[in-house]
Amino acid sequence: MILIDYPEKSQWQELLKRPVMNTESLFGVVQGIIGRVKAEGDEAVREYERQFDKVELTTLAVSPEEFEEAEHRVSEELKAAIRLATDNIAAFHASQRFEGKKVETRPGVVCWQKAVAIEKVGLYIPGGTAPLFSTVLMLAVPARIAGCREIVLCTPPGRDGKVHPAVLFAARVAGVQQVFKAGGVQAIAAMAYGTQSIPKVYKIFGPGNQYVTAAKQLVGLRDVAIDMPAGPSEVEVLADGTADPVFVAADLLSQAEHGVDSQAMLITTSKELQQAVKDEVERQLEALPRKEIAARSLANSKLIVVRSMEEAVDMTNAYAPEHLIIETADYQSVAGKIVHAGSVFLGSLTPESAGDYASGTNHTLPTNGYAKAYSGVSLDSFIRKMTFQEISPEGLRQIGPAIEVMAANESLDGHKNAVAVRLKAIGDVK
Repeated sequence: MILIDYPEKSQWQELLKRPVMNTESLFGVVQGIIGRVKAEGDEAVREYERQFDKVELTTLAVSPEEFEEAEHRVSEELKAAIRLATDNIAAFHASQRFEGKKVETRPGVVCWQKAVAIEKVGLYIPGGTAPLFSTVLMLAVPARIAGCREIVLCTPPGRDGKVHPAVLFAARVAGVQQVFKAGGVQAIAAMAYGTQSIPKVYKIFGPGNQYVTAAKQLVGLRDVAIDMPAGPSEVEVLADGTADPVFVAADLLSQAEHGVDSQAMLITTSKELQQAVKDEVERQLEALPRKEIAARSLANSKLIVVRSMEEAVDMTNAYAPEHLIIETADYQSVAGKIVHAGSVFLGSLTPESAGDYASGTNHTLPTNGYAKAYSGVSLDSFIRKMTFQEISPEGLRQIGPAIEVMAANESLDGHKNAVAVRLKAIGDVK
């Protein structure tokens, strides 16, 4: 990891850069795949599965028999862990249900909102180097609680033509009935436009590599909504001299093992902690099965010492991390000053892993500084809010004249007339 001591504020922008992911350069290739799937449906999806995932598929849908087989292949220990996580995720997201209230803005003018579920949603679960069954729960549980009528899940199969059993078990526990064997760009295109097997959806959720990100960006331009812009995963630990270097190093490595383009950052007021964390990272790294991936990720990672906690907070808000762990003596006070972060983990006993799996919060979060403008996935991600208004004769008398004046001054006489004919009908205009 790169050690940086007391940087000037003029250096922050350069220091806080993420690994570059230029998805625009992939648009040509990705658009070609999208176009074929849009035109040829299942046949194109199967061909791309053969090309990219090295698997021959006769059907894309996971069968009931495959769901049953998967359940038998998952250990009871893992089943119990998945059920516990599901309960916690459900409890936290159910608490976010929207309750609209009617507001009388003027006597006789009543306005309100109603939350309506997005009817059809698509969930993308990557394959790659690890089966992300936890992401199934993070997306499918709130979708079910929101009341989405159709939940479609796409995930790449292994070379045996089967989906990882833990992914299928998590899907069943979370209430997903439709799972399809499709990965990468072809999966995003299939959900965006529909094929003979895979239904078209209205919004697509889920992480993925740079090709998946590019595909989501392209289909999101006009054809379907997407959850948020996404890039490589990242964590920052904000710590003072009271932090345990063993804990901090473990937190940094837990992020680094995600992928070679992940980023782990320490911002601390303690020079001693910086060196202790560096030594501990090197020691713990040797024991990680995903050592090579984590080691390459650490090349993007920095251990930064700053002069004060105020400076550490300012630098953190400038970075806007996806995950932020605060390991300071007064972490509650520090947390109150954080305004840009995806998900925040407070105190020495709250690792990022808790939010990744089982505390109940969602792990689908804005990366690449988007936490300055985007929220992570929540129940709101799966609903729309429709507005309603009802106006009585008294209400029209209250606001009608103002509407007429405003419409006239915008040269929209049709708008003015829609009010005028009603005022006349209720006897306010002769």
